[in-house]
Amino acid sequence: MQNNDISSEPRTIMRALKDYRTSRIARSIIELLVTLVPFALLWTLSWAALSAGHWLGLLITIPAAGFLVRLFMIKHDCSHGAFFSSKGANEWVGRVIGVLNLTPFDFWRHTHRHHHAHSGNLDRPRIGGIDTLTVEEFRALPRNKRQRYRFYRHPLVLFALGPAYLFLLDNRLPVGFMRAGWMPWLSTMMTNVAILVVVAAMMWLVGIGPFLLVQLPITLLAATIGVWLFYVQHQFEDTYWEHESNWTLQEAALHGSSHYDLPRILRWFTANIGIHHIHHLSSRIPFYRLPEVLRDYPELREVGHITLWQSFASVRLALWDEEKHRLVSFREAKV
Repeated sequence: MQNNDISSEPRTIMRALKDYRTSRIARSIIELLVTLVPFALLWTLSWAALSAGHWLGLLITIPAAGFLVRLFMIKHDCSHGAFFSSKGANEWVGRVIGVLNLTPFDFWRHTHRHHHAHSGNLDRPRIGGIDTLTVEEFRALPRNKRQRYRFYRHPLVLFALGPAYLFLLDNRLPVGFMRAGWMPWLSTMMTNVAILVVVAAMMWLVGIGPFLLVQLPITLLAATIGVWLFYVQHQFEDTYWEHESNWTLQEAALHGSSHYDLPRILRWFTANIGIHHIHHLSSRIPFYRLPEVLRDYPELREVGHITLWQSFASVRLALWDEEKHRLVSFREAKV
């Protein structure tokens, strides 16, 4: 148990969090096994259930998608070098999981690090996150681009069409990074080849139709959950956005990331990613140690606190109001 006397100043908190950055090899291996093995078993069970009725197989894909989300979160920890103490172990476990969730690990790690480095900065390209305009930026757009942004921010696009496009199509090419060197291409193309090999092997084993009937629902549901989690972690009313002259990494981490307080079972499936403000303050903390921080420093529980029920209200938010310093809806912005 740590001393609970901690300043609310982000830099002080970051220094205190260094004590939690050590991964535990046995715990990491167990977390990987209790996620990967049930996912494989549920996938097989869903395929076997197809003969008893398609709806039964579809029901089984729901928990399977939950385990796929948890695998993504383990890969996320690997991208920060947090899951294992070994750099090589983090990279290769991350790459293998990247094949399962259709995400090129090294390229995704590159864009995700940009997100961590510039989240909440109005003057930096918003790479690796949900595109968010200020009210004034939106008003300055020509009509066709305003309509395009409205379409992009529609819930059906953000949480249905968007995730499907992102994981099935967008991740297949390093769009927007064509001149960024060999890494985006190598990461993406090698992942594509590995996906092709795995998909071809599975189709040969179980058949094309059964494979698609099992894998597509799992992938699409997991993708939607993943995008929703990422959205809620930064798109809440009192989040943090500033121009570079006033922006600080520490303030953006603590106040621009939510504490998404989920029910216990959902916290497990999402690998504590809801404790996002702590994660952004110290991304090297393994996900299974994040609850230790809230236990030792309970005052951090209320920073950016959002419940599951409260999170649904964030769907209407679409623009950053620089005068009110909060996210607002199109209606509130009167645009």
